Amino acid sequence: MSGIYIHIPFCKQACFYCDFHFSTSLKKKEDMISCLIKEIEIRKDELQNKTVETIYFGGGTPSVLSVEEINLLIDAVYKNHTVIKNPEITLEANPDDLSEEKIIELSNSPINRLSIGIQSFFEKDLILMNRAHNASEAKKCLEIATQYFNNISLDLIYGIPDCTNNEWRENIQIALSFGIPHISSYALTVEEKTALDTLIKKGKIKNVDDEKAQEQFNILIDELNKAGFVHYELSNFSKEGYFSKNNSSYWLGKWYLGIGPSAHSFNGVQRSWNINNNSKYIKAIGQNKLPIERETLTKKDAYNEYVMTGLRTIWGVSLDKIENDFGLKYRNYLEKQSQKYINQNLLILEKNTLKTTNKGKFLSDGIASDLFMVNLI
Repeated sequence: MSGIYIHIPFCKQACFYCDFHFSTSLKKKEDMISCLIKEIEIRKDELQNKTVETIYFGGGTPSVLSVEEINLLIDAVYKNHTVIKNPEITLEANPDDLSEEKIIELSNSPINRLSIGIQSFFEKDLILMNRAHNASEAKKCLEIATQYFNNISLDLIYGIPDCTNNEWRENIQIALSFGIPHISSYALTVEEKTALDTLIKKGKIKNVDDEKAQEQFNILIDELNKAGFVHYELSNFSKEGYFSKNNSSYWLGKWYLGIGPSAHSFNGVQRSWNINNNSKYIKAIGQNKLPIERETLTKKDAYNEYVMTGLRTIWGVSLDKIENDFGLKYRNYLEKQSQKYINQNLLILEKNTLKTTNKGKFLSDGIASDLFMVNLI
């Protein structure tokens, strides 16, 4: 099984915190769609006849596309790949794009899962982040979308300056009131060279508070646990039966093909990524060239990636898999390195599998980096 990710590099406006690849000009949208279709055709053999079980439209803001344009891209996937009978087909969308007419159109298309970028139900938070929608649009789109889609995920951001713990609880409760089966939630992060980074350095916006972010992360876990959600990955919570198949495939090391500028791919042993420039991407594809770089993973790289992704999930890091895939020395190294975190109740070892405790979840990325193999054995 495998997945296909299609990057739509357009947004109506730039969110202050975002460092993903996108353009706020839609002038090249038509050319871009033609090139995305062409790249799908050029790379039709890369999955080596593996069946496609997920198609994911990410960005950017894929909901700036018309349903007709989305269908053209889905058709191209079906023409060039073998797709399972009922694939998970996800569209990332912003509330301001989801009019009732657009939602109904999407419900009649092959799209069967929406991932909606709410981020907050408070106006002041949305203004601080420079989101394109307002709080009333966020609620209105969910009221309508839940009438036509069963499988909906929404994004929420915690650790926003001046967002109190009580307001954060209210954000969570508003999300739950719509009966949403999946929530992805991320700490507000200050990436270099973003508008948020500049505004903080100029003193126009308060810096993020890591301690408050951790408090709100713990509130998130508690509230969603009470609501019957499974915390199946560091940033992802789901009712049973609604895990994101697309995201789970990344964490479980399955193959995926990334289409579009800046999109990444993985074939089990090699990672690759497209150029993150719309004009250069369009020019290269127009000349039947792939503007792509490739990297073959070493055993050390593969070990480090497995540790990083495994500790973020409910599946953890299997010591038996470490030994089988990388050798006994890697297993011994991991057991030795992880012992201090077990002693601190940040990790637990059960059935030969390392997992983070509730106390260790927020720190999982930092713990993983300390378990990385730095020097070759």
